[in-house]
Amino acid sequence: MHIALSPFAILRPTSLDDFAARIETLLRAAKAGNADALVLPEYASMALAGAFVASPDVTAELAAVVEQADALIAACRTLARTHGIMLLPGTVPMRGSDGRIRNRAPLIDGAGRIAFQDKRVMTRFEAERWGITPGGPPRVFETDFGRIGIAICYDSEFPLLIRAQTLAGADIILIPTCTDTLHGFNRVRLSARARALENQCFTALAPTTGIAPWSATLDENRGYACAFGPVDRGFPDDGLIARGPLDAPDLLYVNLDPAALAATRADPAVRNHTDWPDNPAPASVVALA
Repeated sequence: MHIALSPFAILRPTSLDDFAARIETLLRAAKAGNADALVLPEYASMALAGAFVASPDVTAELAAVVEQADALIAACRTLARTHGIMLLPGTVPMRGSDGRIRNRAPLIDGAGRIAFQDKRVMTRFEAERWGITPGGPPRVFETDFGRIGIAICYDSEFPLLIRAQTLAGADIILIPTCTDTLHGFNRVRLSARARALENQCFTALAPTTGIAPWSATLDENRGYACAFGPVDRGFPDDGLIARGPLDAPDLLYVNLDPAALAATRADPAVRNHTDWPDNPAPASVVALA
């Protein structure tokens, strides 16, 4: 699977159509680069608030994007179908039938079919400033390129969430992320690298980038696109498959070969994928004698 990872620069759009046109520009570039899929970052959709909110306001920005969520999803489905390419348009805050808002990642295939992965673990900002509701358990998506999992930003820092996806057959874990400091970015980056090591799978990360003083939500964004594989035979010594430059918006293309993954899992130096202990007992506390 050939993937284009977008370190999406936060620019102020003038309308929903203007924002959708930017996604289409990225889709065209990904298609020209022979990509099978384009991955945008977590909360890329929050840039859309700039078309509806005059001055920085975290509450108003969230409300504006929630109001536009259905129209944005419909536009993304049309774009994916028009260009015949899989699209993960980052995440979109969406209000459910229960009235609660969840941070949702839509995965759309080239025929326009769609399914969602909700973020499971909220950051302090999401919980304390926005009141975002945690989503359900991890999912795995059956696609033309095999089974794919999505771990949204902070979720990547909790090994058992991605472990559940790899046990369900996911060889690729896509990680859309939004981080405003290098501390935050590195937490997600190092987690993505560890999850690839632990499960002998692929992880691929797409961050937001750039400075947007007009946005209270996305005012500062740090990171770079990168992808990791097993730290074992057939892969780089450090597991790093590809990385882009820091804080630059250029698409990063990466080829994730399931045959290479299968070969490593079949005859590895160590069997991280299968050697996980089942339900370890609680640690005992002992005194020194």
